Amino acid sequence: MVEIREIHTKRELKRFIQFANDLYADCPYYCPPLFFDEMNCFNSEKNPALEVCDYQLWMAYRDGKPVGRIAGIINHRANEKWNYKHVRFGWFDFIDDLEVSKALLDTVAAWGKARGMDGLNGPVGFTDFDHEGLLLEGYDYLPAMASLYNYPYYVKHIDAYGLTKEADWIEIQVYPPKACPERLDRIANIVKERSHVRVDKIKNSRELVKKYGIEYMDVIDEAYQKLYNFQPMTEAQKRYYMKMYFPMLNFDFVTVVVNEKDEIVAVGLGMPDISEALRKCGGKLFPLGWYYLLKALKAKKMEAFDMLLIAVRPDYQDKGLNALFFQDWIPYINQYGIKRMETTNILETNTKNIANFTQFDHKVHKRHRAYIKAI
Repeated sequence: MVEIREIHTKRELKRFIQFANDLYADCPYYCPPLFFDEMNCFNSEKNPALEVCDYQLWMAYRDGKPVGRIAGIINHRANEKWNYKHVRFGWFDFIDDLEVSKALLDTVAAWGKARGMDGLNGPVGFTDFDHEGLLLEGYDYLPAMASLYNYPYYVKHIDAYGLTKEADWIEIQVYPPKACPERLDRIANIVKERSHVRVDKIKNSRELVKKYGIEYMDVIDEAYQKLYNFQPMTEAQKRYYMKMYFPMLNFDFVTVVVNEKDEIVAVGLGMPDISEALRKCGGKLFPLGWYYLLKALKAKKMEAFDMLLIAVRPDYQDKGLNALFFQDWIPYINQYGIKRMETTNILETNTKNIANFTQFDHKVHKRHRAYIKAI
């Protein structure tokens, strides 16, 4: 018999987070998230997403042993924007037992329905910046920091519950050229002249915040409004993500495009792949986790690189600004000896973004899916 227990205390939350690490202990492709980041994610004093979300966590037990976990989330701001009544499920991990997965999903569905929701949606997080999408293809690749990983057996559990596809994302592995292609270089220069834009190269996070403040995140928020499940960010959320991510960035790969008024009109950023470092530290900063992560983040030579995002202000889209990012990045890519670049999740319907990467030698190597079911 499966017993479902609500999570309330800090001690119980630690067990909830640790469950995934234990479940994937023997998996060579699982990268544990940083433990303190996961703790902060469920702390209303740390994570401003909780200002617009209700949530509840549960763990499943059998014979006194943990066998699964799940989060139920209602993002009121997203529901209002998209005019639906969805309860989300995330942090969904379980042993290969249909009774366990069904009990967990039933619990979230009942919790959501009692609060007026009529659709069960997931796996997704509080916001679009959390891990989302069940992994369907690419089980033998390490995930990027921003990607979800799961065992192949999860798919049959989702299907058995009657959840159906709502959106797919793909990830692309790109093999960069030795130099910026002449055609791309020419296009970038034409775009600069026609659209009166330029790349403002920023040295570090302090300079970025001092010079542009929250405007950097404003552009991302505007650019992503039409993307699946996107929740318009509050000012507190924008500052939260700036504080979380900016210190980790290698600013050689942070591209800020400004117009003649010195307004940011497009941003692109990436960071060194830290998957191996996360595996080595097991998601813990101490005793040596900080060393592995710092070494990966500050490396002057690296095999792989994660392209986190490209965002163009709506009034500057379809003007060819994407060429500026690759003109800026490719010299650094070769300076650092990067052999492959990994995109994060790109909606399969976002053909314009996909075209940015398929112009190079590449392969689509991962696929994730979000599901929906009426409740």
